[in-house]
Amino acid sequence: MKAVRRVDQFYLLKQLPKATALLCKKGILVDASSSWLDIFGLPPQNNDHQIKVFPLYADIPDLKKKLKENKSFSLRHKISNHNGTGHFKSYFAPWFDEKENVIGTIIQTDNITAEVEKEHQVEWLQNILETKVEVSKTGWWEFETATQKLTWCQETKRIHQVPDCFEPTTVEAIEFYKPGYSRNKVSMLFHKAIENQQSYDTNLMIITFNGEERWVRVTGKPYVENGNTIKVFGTIRDIHDEVMAENKVKEHQQLLSTLVDSLPLNVYVKDLESRKVLINKGESNYINKSKEEIIGKNDFDLYNEDTAKISREEDIQVMKHLTPIIGKETAITHNGKTTHFLTSKIPYFDLDGRVCGLIGMSLDISSIKKKERELRDLIKITSMQNQKLIGFAHIVSHNLRSHSANFSMLLEFLKSENDPTERERITKMLSQASDNLLETLENLNQVVDVNTNTSVTKKPLFLKHNIVKVLQNFSAFLNKNDSQVINHVAEDIKVECVPAYLDSIILNLISNAVKYRSPNRKPLIIINAVKSKEGVLLSISDNGLGIDLEKYGDKIFGMYKTFHNKEDSKGFGLYLVKNQIEAMGGSITVQSDVDRGTTFNVYFNEES
Repeated sequence: MKAVRRVDQFYLLKQLPKATALLCKKGILVDASSSWLDIFGLPPQNNDHQIKVFPLYADIPDLKKKLKENKSFSLRHKISNHNGTGHFKSYFAPWFDEKENVIGTIIQTDNITAEVEKEHQVEWLQNILETKVEVSKTGWWEFETATQKLTWCQETKRIHQVPDCFEPTTVEAIEFYKPGYSRNKVSMLFHKAIENQQSYDTNLMIITFNGEERWVRVTGKPYVENGNTIKVFGTIRDIHDEVMAENKVKEHQQLLSTLVDSLPLNVYVKDLESRKVLINKGESNYINKSKEEIIGKNDFDLYNEDTAKISREEDIQVMKHLTPIIGKETAITHNGKTTHFLTSKIPYFDLDGRVCGLIGMSLDISSIKKKERELRDLIKITSMQNQKLIGFAHIVSHNLRSHSANFSMLLEFLKSENDPTERERITKMLSQASDNLLETLENLNQVVDVNTNTSVTKKPLFLKHNIVKVLQNFSAFLNKNDSQVINHVAEDIKVECVPAYLDSIILNLISNAVKYRSPNRKPLIIINAVKSKEGVLLSISDNGLGIDLEKYGDKIFGMYKTFHNKEDSKGFGLYLVKNQIEAMGGSITVQSDVDRGTTFNVYFNEES
């Protein structure tokens, strides 16, 4: 008989379909099936390399102790490798030799990943169901059309505040709803669910068994077979507290909205991107757009780029550094109109204390700023008028006193003089003194008239036209003195001015340019005008004697101040020019170099 060939036991082990491994008593892997090695991602056994299994079961710290007990046991564990994480169950049993001596441990491992995942899913679904029931406090009800039986669960009975033994009919159930809209609505919906197979979900009010009015959310869904409604199943949930809280919030929002809209402020809330998420009526009116058109827009969408950049920089400072801006004066130009605001911006935090935007408030102070300007102008004018009054009083006092002293002296001479010829000479001197006094009084009257005549009004005048008119009237004088005038003023330049004052200003400045001409050259007068945002600047330049500004700079526009030895110099023209210009809200400056010429710059105030 042919002997049966024995197969090596370790070779059989490698082929086992069940993942199996053999350990020696030290926990070193003796051999294992290919499936077991694959589970742990180990290479085929190599006698030159020993593998200890304890690191393979790192999440079982007492494995070594359990193996020493030489008892069978099983445990669950996880294995993570390049294929991911799997769940496994390993069975450990003693390994005996022929004499029943323990020589190691046999391990068999099953992949239970799918089983564990199902357990987790079932546990998760159970937790969700329990949580939903506990949190929502939603009851259910069922109506069978064949038997007309209505069934309520315990939670549904609790919502209606009826005893646990209460078994309602459909009529009784419907009568729990508040008479009027709620009862009519639920009757119609229940009927449509049975007849038309229409589901419903709505909020209605019930009156409980204890007489309390409560809001509920009721749903109904028909169950249909062969086109017939077999039953209607639905839920009912007590939402009274939610509705009351919601109504309270709406009331508070309405109150807050009314208060904010009634404030004489522009109020807005921005998000982290400076988009407006809430505005009041004042902000809407200022931008002249509806709230719907503004919400979601940033300042670049609503204002010009310069204004938007400044606003965005302020927003970033407030939100990034949590530094409020309180009462900052700002000016915003919108639709061509500049409005002055007193602006405050404060960080806006969410319920977790994180900054989520900012709250801004702007008070329109344009009228206040206008009053401030008017007050400053009034103070400036008052101060200037006061200085003029002091100067005028000094001039009047000095000049009239000089004339008075001259008259007294001449009269004394006349009384004591007997010589007819000398008396005639003194009489002529008295007559000349009288003429000088009249001229002085006339000059003073002109100054008084300029500074006190509030009835004169400024008109828009073409500057070049008035200059040409003065030059025409002055042509004989200019020709006599061989003077050249170059008029560079453009035709379209207008100035707001009193006509008589403008003629006087041009006449005096041109006549001075000719009067104080240089003996070494022909008079040359150049007239220019420039229009800018600030107004119109008129410049009249000459090549005459010039004025030593270091010596006479503070006296140029003084009354009866002269700087050249000219017989016809009276020192009144520039004083009158300055008073006329300032009376119209303008100003005058002078630039001059000795023996090179002088330039007078007249700045016209363009306000009417």
